[in-house]
Amino acid sequence: MTTTATKTDVIVIGGGPSGSATATLLAQKGLKVQLFEREHFPRFHIGESLIPYTYNVIERLNLLPKMKASHFTKKYSVQFVSEHGRLSEPFYFTEHENHERSQTWQVRRSEFDHMLLNNARDHGVEVFEGARVIEVLFDGDKAVGVRVKIEEGPEQEIFSDVVVDASGQSSLIIDRLNLREWDPVLKKAAVWTYWKGAYRDEGKNSGATMVLQTAGKKGWFWYIPLHDDIVSVGVVASYDYLFQNRASKDLETIYFEEVARCPGLQPRIANATRCDIFRAQKEYSYRAKQAAGNGWVLVGDAFGFLDPLYSSGVLLALTSAAMAADSIGEALAAKDPSEARLRSWEALYIRGMDRMRRLVCAFYDGLNFGKLVRKHPDRKGLITDVLIGNLFHDGVDELWPLIENLDKEESLDAKPAVATAV
Repeated sequence: MTTTATKTDVIVIGGGPSGSATATLLAQKGLKVQLFEREHFPRFHIGESLIPYTYNVIERLNLLPKMKASHFTKKYSVQFVSEHGRLSEPFYFTEHENHERSQTWQVRRSEFDHMLLNNARDHGVEVFEGARVIEVLFDGDKAVGVRVKIEEGPEQEIFSDVVVDASGQSSLIIDRLNLREWDPVLKKAAVWTYWKGAYRDEGKNSGATMVLQTAGKKGWFWYIPLHDDIVSVGVVASYDYLFQNRASKDLETIYFEEVARCPGLQPRIANATRCDIFRAQKEYSYRAKQAAGNGWVLVGDAFGFLDPLYSSGVLLALTSAAMAADSIGEALAAKDPSEARLRSWEALYIRGMDRMRRLVCAFYDGLNFGKLVRKHPDRKGLITDVLIGNLFHDGVDELWPLIENLDKEESLDAKPAVATAV
């Protein structure tokens, strides 16, 4: 049996960072917002490292005081470790930008996401947990609401002017409209777990994110220090390399085979105790063909997911939420939730996402940050801009010719000398 509820201004599907943030920002504009989350929070999620430019949206959400008072590990930098265990210079965010946002956090996502969801409630969003959205309702090509089942209650049809899909990688709209495009290059996968008592550097470096390459540059490990003496450690490599030829191996075996190929990681976990199960995620880089249509918008992972190399996940989730919320607010103020209005933020967002993707691809193509900085010490700030998430200004694009020229120089250096007659 299906019952029909009254209409609301905006429906948000999903209570993760992008959904909670979109809902909160729309409620701040005086709109009536209902948010439906399938699970009950807190719940596990990966993606624990925040980068500095998440600050801007966190400030808009009125969450800065809670973040500053939290027990989350403070993060001041990122550091890269070569396949031979050699450390790069730390990229200290404060050296590039003397701003409060240059200190960010390493978060346990179960706690951080719960904080964001409760913050949405505090701003007047009507939040339903244990609510399974069965389908998005369309009138022609226009989204007009959802059919949802809340807990053990009957199915309901709830209507709205705009439906925001923030349902993550299981995005309802992206699959219904066949919008998903898998990244043709970044066909990666990850295996990870958690360690207690793993090594931490001292002082400002104690909360740094580390990117540690494995032998032959087949993949890399993330190393993210969390509170309670826990460190998140996971390996990322091509899907084919990690899984295709190891079908008979369990996740633990695959993980430790890669640990054995990472001399920079081995001493850091040598005296630590594994304190969680092994988890995996496979073939996860993709993007939708468009971010919005008539009456509907995709935010966060429901629009696209990018390789986690530079910890851009939460930044992209919050940034897409803020941009989309502003466009939705303007569209509803004009009483015109059309595709043209709801996609007004898309081009700028994609430019920023593409800049992050380009640096990700450069890393997998063999970019050596140390060599790049030594060659162009006056341009270290361009790299740091991408690492801190300052992606939405055109000045970053000065970086790409430097990387391309470095690649050309390394190719020339690698060629054998040609003997000439005297």
